[in-house]
Amino acid sequence: MKQIFLWISIAFLFSTCQFDAPLPIIYKWDTFTLDVLGPEVDEMDEENPFLNYRLMIEFKHDSTSMLIPGYFAADGNAAETSATKGNVWRVKFTPNFEGVWTYTISFKKGKDIIYSSDLQESKSIGEDGKTGQFKVVKGTFSQRDFRSQGRLLKPNGKFYQQFAESKKYYLKGGADSPENLLAYQDFDGTYAYDSTRQFIKSYSAHIQDYQTGDPTWQNGKGKGLIGALNYLSSKGMNAIYFLTMNIEGDGKDVWMYTSHEEHTRFDCSKLDQWEIVFQHAQKKGILLHFVTQETENELLLDNGDTEKKRQLYYRELIARFGHHLALTWNMGEENGPADFTPNGQTDTQRKAMFAYFKTNDPYQNMVALHTHSNPVYKDSILLPILGDTNLDALSMQIHHPDDVAKEMLQWRKLSIQSGHSLLMNMDEIGPYWQGVLPDENDIQHDTVRQGALWGALMSGAAGMEWYFGYKYPHADLTCEDWRSRDQMWTQTKYALDFFQKNLPFWEMEPTPHLLKNGEGYCFSKQGELYVVYLKDGNPNAVLETTNFKGHRCSTMWYDPQKGGNFQNISSSLKSENTISLGEPPVNNGKDWIVLVKRD
Repeated sequence: MKQIFLWISIAFLFSTCQFDAPLPIIYKWDTFTLDVLGPEVDEMDEENPFLNYRLMIEFKHDSTSMLIPGYFAADGNAAETSATKGNVWRVKFTPNFEGVWTYTISFKKGKDIIYSSDLQESKSIGEDGKTGQFKVVKGTFSQRDFRSQGRLLKPNGKFYQQFAESKKYYLKGGADSPENLLAYQDFDGTYAYDSTRQFIKSYSAHIQDYQTGDPTWQNGKGKGLIGALNYLSSKGMNAIYFLTMNIEGDGKDVWMYTSHEEHTRFDCSKLDQWEIVFQHAQKKGILLHFVTQETENELLLDNGDTEKKRQLYYRELIARFGHHLALTWNMGEENGPADFTPNGQTDTQRKAMFAYFKTNDPYQNMVALHTHSNPVYKDSILLPILGDTNLDALSMQIHHPDDVAKEMLQWRKLSIQSGHSLLMNMDEIGPYWQGVLPDENDIQHDTVRQGALWGALMSGAAGMEWYFGYKYPHADLTCEDWRSRDQMWTQTKYALDFFQKNLPFWEMEPTPHLLKNGEGYCFSKQGELYVVYLKDGNPNAVLETTNFKGHRCSTMWYDPQKGGNFQNISSSLKSENTISLGEPPVNNGKDWIVLVKRD
């Protein structure tokens, strides 16, 4: 079923309502797009349309009320026309309840009115004060489409996100690279302003993955990036990481503004084209990981404070993209000072960013912070913000795969002790020059699979995204072909499938102390279910259990390199609360997984 977008002029809407015409029909969890007409203005007008005009619409359903910010949309079709001027302001809203919704428009003009939260302040324009309504009904969407699952939220006290509609818990697996994903030649106003660093992409290798009926713009633009998302989804991946601003950063080729020098005016056509790509990603079951800045530019706006320029930037992000059902707001890659970027944001400035999103995002999407790899910097930057209820997750960068389990366990424990549990994601694996190598350089990916993939999941991580380093082909800034890591996506899918199909992982916890005489990890719901990961398939490994004495238990082996079905399934009566795991199906010195459960 195609996504429905209603481009409704206010004059038409109210004229039809006067004659008791049927209400517009919207599907639950779909996007309701409402266009409001105002004065004819241009992105570059002296009367700045992004500062001096403010559209807000209040949507109500029974006792529920949501105040949704709008944005200047030029001629209303800027993705196709590349328009910089027009008289259209737009609101995108995702309803979460069936039934009749009503709305009231607040449309104001005034000096810097965009910063005011007072709906009555300043001069009324256009259809200010007018009301309307529509009806929301249940829709039917493909299983992979997020509209079939509802909004992805983080329940309090949980270490995993959960979909509001399906109630399923989510595990993330996807691409951290290229970080400058949006440096795409088919987007308007996209260029590299540093002539020594030319990373503008075509994604030509993925045009073959474009499918008839997929979206494009301007006579066929976008097929490379749309095809790339199709490929990633076909491999079972469900997340992409990307910067929305790298001015003064590594790539110097991604921003939302009309130019890299301008910080109060936005490129309407470019952002409408971004939205086409984001809509397609959500339809293909891919979470949008918005990384709003990087360590080199965290002081660019308001010297790191959340004042006028930063607030304007964040408001535009929320207004244009916050309606998407599965997204993360990341406050910054490698946030905070380090030896290579000594000037960084402070604890107070970090907390102000978290608070802005939690106060102004009507959908309460997840707020995360990306870390440095050095544990010393993690301590100095993260310890002071633990317990801040406006922060939902840590986006972890870890120097080496062998360090992943230890660090995940450490920060999970610290967040619990703070009284506010943080979701943990393994979002950038080092060493920084290497990351995940191309298949042609490391077809097995043993080190990353053992330490970073399974090490993270078995230590309570909610998922991972793979970073590509900078020393090898298809690197973090240059990658245009995700097939370069085809085998890594396959192995990641095996791991995600194992957790999703076999485990109530949201009820389990890391219990490495229960594994004896073997190198690996243990993840359990004690007394019922245990998963043991053995790095070398050690036949002498022993598992300590609870409440197994006098009961039968099942033991099943799983190959993390090849996936597939369980092997060597056995059942036996236990006379004690320890289990010798024994020989793996193939004693090849490689990693094996053992699932042990009480029958």
